[in-house]
Amino acid sequence: MTFKEAIQQGIPAILPAPKPYESEINHAPKRKEILTEEEKKLALKNALRYFEPQHHATLLPEFKEELEKYGRIYMYRFRPDYKMYARDINEYPGNSLQAKAIMMMIQNNLDYAVAQHPHELITYGGNGAVFSNWAQYLLTMKYLSEMTDEQTLTMYSGHPMGLFPSHKNAPRVVVTNGMMIPNYSKPDDWEKFNALGVTQYGQMTAGSYMYIGPQGIVHGTTITVLNGFRKIGKEPKGNLFVTSGLGGMSGAQPKAGTIAGCITVCAEVNPKITKIRHEQGWIHEVIQDLDELVTRVKKAQENKEVVSIAYLGNVVDVWEKFDTENIHIDLGSDQTSLHNPWAGGYYPAGISFEDANEMMANQPELFKEKVQETLRLHAAAINKHTAKGTYFFDYGNAFLLEASRAGAVVMNPNPTLGREFKYPSYVQDIMGPMCFDYGFGPFRWVCASNNPEDLQKTDDIACQVLEEMIKTSPEEIQQQMKDNIQWIRGAQENKLVVGSQARILYADAEGRTNIAKAFNDAIKSGKIGPVVLGRDHHDVSGTDSPYRETSNIYDGSRFTADMAIQNVIGDSFRGATWVSIHNGGGVGWGEVINGGFGMLLDGTPEAEQRLKSMLFWDVNNGISRRSWARNEGAIFAIQRAMEAEPLLKVTLPNIVSDDLLM
Repeated sequence: MTFKEAIQQGIPAILPAPKPYESEINHAPKRKEILTEEEKKLALKNALRYFEPQHHATLLPEFKEELEKYGRIYMYRFRPDYKMYARDINEYPGNSLQAKAIMMMIQNNLDYAVAQHPHELITYGGNGAVFSNWAQYLLTMKYLSEMTDEQTLTMYSGHPMGLFPSHKNAPRVVVTNGMMIPNYSKPDDWEKFNALGVTQYGQMTAGSYMYIGPQGIVHGTTITVLNGFRKIGKEPKGNLFVTSGLGGMSGAQPKAGTIAGCITVCAEVNPKITKIRHEQGWIHEVIQDLDELVTRVKKAQENKEVVSIAYLGNVVDVWEKFDTENIHIDLGSDQTSLHNPWAGGYYPAGISFEDANEMMANQPELFKEKVQETLRLHAAAINKHTAKGTYFFDYGNAFLLEASRAGAVVMNPNPTLGREFKYPSYVQDIMGPMCFDYGFGPFRWVCASNNPEDLQKTDDIACQVLEEMIKTSPEEIQQQMKDNIQWIRGAQENKLVVGSQARILYADAEGRTNIAKAFNDAIKSGKIGPVVLGRDHHDVSGTDSPYRETSNIYDGSRFTADMAIQNVIGDSFRGATWVSIHNGGGVGWGEVINGGFGMLLDGTPEAEQRLKSMLFWDVNNGISRRSWARNEGAIFAIQRAMEAEPLLKVTLPNIVSDDLLM
């Protein structure tokens, strides 16, 4: 059977042979047992409904074993035999070029080089899933191979509900993930309903098919680290950044530190993912002994090296050891998956990785106690360093939130609205006022030809556009423009591609539109193949997250989610190829609503019209909300947008004198 035939087949009529469990693959940890006996039967009925009745007797014991052994029904038997990676868009079967682009992006998210737990269909973050099981994958790909430009595929938390009649200007796919009734959005609710097979955690870009490997977060982390050093008035070179986490998104940290030009120490407890990041070149050295680590860091500080070091062990030990050895940490953070603290997102100190996984599955209450104990130790060690001058920021992974719930000393002794914690979110003091308020966020593209030459050409085009724009850009955004140009110039040199031929940079609405139009022109003239546009949901407009993306909103609206919902609705009728809306991405189930999009550029006039309409809205929706919250940079940015577009009319805030309120 050819690749195209396998895609078109969908769920096979004849059962494939069971597949062996491949221990060398990085697998998801066993999920805790949470279903009652009656609910387990329901989970099995839910799984078997994908298959003809004659197969139920064969599959039932197999699915039952998976549920008991792993806490989920993944349907390993149905993993495809073909290699999983983003192919040239022309290699996919189908009637719609837009549908082929989505197939390409789905496969990229499940590429072994990209996905954190590829056999469990999890891209990153420990639980950020593209699908819940392999039947959903097979059925979705079949639907996409059959779709025309007069249909839309509706995705219910990984389940392809079906193809519905629509029209050529409608999105080809509409994705929802984890959209729970609010009273059922607690962490255990996710465990239960995910085990039942009726919802999933799409993270930010996993369940919306827009993850491009660690590069996506490398750029954001690079900008964060650069601006973090600017904030404390230091050059990165020879100075120390300490953090933790080398999985999916967090694996970008050491690479970003190297690009920024500092010393990075990143702790990780998982030997497999540490080995992968080292082999990929994202970290320079791996050290397992704390005394050796101390000696190496002191040498790097003395010689003003630019080096990334992975410590294979718990980050709490690093913070405590560096305190006793008087190693000064300039910047500190954490990027473990604390949105998922009880299921592998954060590991307790003093327990081996293997024993912790065993405890997580079989003694979940004890595991939770050990995690919270570690969070208290973690925060206490950080507090010692910040007393010596370390600048610590929460990297939006719910570290401060979960530490506070564990009783750690992380609350602000003199709290104000929006400043309840002892330390700021990186969005509050770095990315929000410096980037998001001005409309700068993660614009990304993927060359659908999967040809590295096309990526080089798009890099060149983007750089030319930015260099032309900076000549007339206002002083307020000069630094952002310079950072972008520096990033693009060094993008190829830093070997950032993992999986698809993709690139990311931080651009405002004008930059995104100009770059996209230049790409579309290049496609029209035959210089490059089609290009897929997208972004991280971690952006100006895409996400309502009170402790991260909207943490620098101080008018009391940071707990509302109107912006993210409006963003997706607006994108859907302004030309997006697919749209997505998720609960839980980045900071935890019930803690955030985030939306995203994908758009195919094919060189047509229709694509140009769509990109101009949608990209303008996609950014300025968020700027207008930030402006209404009285954010100074956003007021500047939305006034500039209104000058450029006469049809844009946004309500501006009147500023009330604080003296009047005394």
